[in-house]
Order: sequence, then C-alpha cells, then structure tokens
Amino acid sequence: MKYFTRYPSPLGQMTLQARDAGLTGAWFEVQTTAPDDFGMQQDDHPILTQAVTELSEYFAGKRTQFDVTTVADGTDFQKQVWAMLKKIPYGETWSYQDLAIAIDNPKAVRAVGMTNGRNPISIIVPCHRVIGKNGKLTGYAGGVERKERLLGLEKMSNF
Repeated sequence: MKYFTRYPSPLGQMTLQARDAGLTGAWFEVQTTAPDDFGMQQDDHPILTQAVTELSEYFAGKRTQFDVTTVADGTDFQKQVWAMLKKIPYGETWSYQDLAIAIDNPKAVRAVGMTNGRNPISIIVPCHRVIGKNGKLTGYAGGVERKERLLGLEKMSNF
C-alpha cells in the first residue's frame, strides 16, 4: 500500500509518497514523472512525517543530509544511479560524466542523464546537484529555476 501527503515547500507544493518500507517519491506539482495515483492520503504516516520534517530543516538551512529511508521503484541501473546521487555531498556538483564514472560505466553518460531526469525523489535524492560537463545548469524535472534555487540554498557560489 502507498500513502501520500502534501508539503508546501518554499519552492512550491510537493507531493510525498511512501510505503511502510520507505519514501518512494517527492514531486513538485509541475513534474510529469509523478504517478497518476499516489495511494491513500495519510499525513501522519511516520515515513512521510519524517520526510516533511527533514525537508523543512533542509529549507531552513539546518540539514545537509537526509536520513529518511528511500525505496524508489526502478530498474537495477536506475537504482544504481539514484544510490550514487545520494553520495554527492551537499554543496557540491557533479557532471553527468562524473556520475557515469562513479558507477563504473563511463560510456553511459546519456543513460545516466535520462535516469537522473527520472529520479522520483526530488531533493532528498539530490539529482539537482548534477550539471553539464561545461558547468552549465541543464534540465531539471522540477524546472531549471528550482534547480538554481536549490543550488543557491546549498550556497554554491556559481549559482
């Protein structure tokens, strides 16, 4: 069974989704990768309340790392990329090539980029920390303006 709640983040309304095993999704309203059915609304589900607390702390500048358990559905390759995203330190950016090298698949830059764009757990699995090899901001499912604000929140001087 999946459960959801809404979170009014400083960057816009988000929908958070979980199962008892962990958080399965965190989407901004504009994201097209969100499922059609979020499950049953349960604002007091422990995974969802932990995610809301941690996101609030993140936006307040009091949290640099998330502890909530994540259990995104995907292929083995997607799970590998999403797990590596969680290793990108707060306040740092990697290129898609850096990410491909980190998973020991340097020729998979395009596949890594596509997988990054399908990350279902925005912010908590920090796909916003991945930028183009040339240092430019590239697409973000939540909108490039949100990506820029998230990087600014993490005090990255270029953004």
